[in-house]
This record gives sequence, C-alpha cells and structure tokens, in this order.
Amino acid sequence: MALQPSLSFQRLVGEKGADLHTLEVFIDYVCPFSGRIAKSIETNLKPLIASGGKYAGKVQLIVRLHPQPWHASSTLTHEAALAVGRVDPAAFWPYSLLLLEKQAEYYDIPTSTQTPAQIRASLASLASSFLSAEQVKEVQELLTLKSTPNGGTGVTDDLKYNIKYSRANSIHVSPTALWDGLIANEVSSSFGKAEWESFLEKRLA
Repeated sequence: MALQPSLSFQRLVGEKGADLHTLEVFIDYVCPFSGRIAKSIETNLKPLIASGGKYAGKVQLIVRLHPQPWHASSTLTHEAALAVGRVDPAAFWPYSLLLLEKQAEYYDIPTSTQTPAQIRASLASLASSFLSAEQVKEVQELLTLKSTPNGGTGVTDDLKYNIKYSRANSIHVSPTALWDGLIANEVSSSFGKAEWESFLEKRLA
C-alpha cells in the first residue's frame, strides 16, 4: 500500500515497488494491546516473512501510527517515534519497541503532572539507547515547537499523514490490521507464532 517516501522507515519488511502482499498494522504507543502485538511482530511474525523465513519475498509489512485521543500523551509519543525515524530510519523500530516496553511511563496518571515539554524531553532521552548525543539533539530540535503559535513541530506533517491515512481507512482502534487494503479482523494482539503462521498460510494459499 501507499507510503510516502519520507516515511519509508515504517516499512519493516519488503521493498518498495515489489509485487508483494501487504500487511499493515496500526499501533498506538500508549495502548497495551499495541505493545503486545508489536512484541509478537518482532518475535514471531518478522522471522516468518523476512529474508530466510518461510514466507520471505511474499509479504511486505508496514507499521502505521495511530494515536488515539483518549490517551493524553499519545500525540507526543508518536511525534517522538517519527522524529527518531527522521534522524535515523534504522532506529525507528528498535525505538518503537523500547517505547512500547516502557509505555506505562507515558500513561495518563504518570504524565498528569508533567508539561508537554517535559514529556518530549523524556522521549528524546529515551532515544539515546540507539542514537548518538548529536542525533538526540536532532530529535529534540524536531520535537521543538515552531515559532508560530499553533505551528506544531518538525514532524507534525508526518503525524498528520499517519492520522489521515487511518481516517481514510476507517481505523477506529489499535491494533487493527489490513491485508491488501482490507481489514483482517482475525488478527489479534494475542497472536503467537502458530497464529501468525496459520494466518499467512490461509492468506497466501
């Protein structure tokens, strides 16, 4: 499916332009169920479809960012992941996994006494696990509000793209999966290796 070139880091498996089936998974960094499916994607799904896997060369995997407004810090966490992807595309998914692992730190109550600037600083600091000090500064710059009163940050347009894509596909909650553009209701955050393999076997038959 479509993915603007500047966000190519959201494609975890597969090559642009290749004749492949497309699996898209919509996640929210502050959603516990997104955390579960992301871990399963890394541990169980990617080995099946990446190079050397049973279904290698047949499926491209795209992660779509789907901030949900009932999670107060969701916008900030998604901005941070996009900023990391801009600075170092290879760090996007490792950072995403770490952010999802530590998502409880960004739940409503833990962040209720923090300002947006403090939350952004914490999220940028988290990137130091994968980025150099200079690159972390670049992330911080991308997360800094622009000079106009309501201009957003350096990744606001990237965030808008992801949100508009979700809305255009009538995505309501996370995680949601699309297979070749249609919702695959059977995909669940509880999927393990056996469930992913069964799903792929049926879809690729």
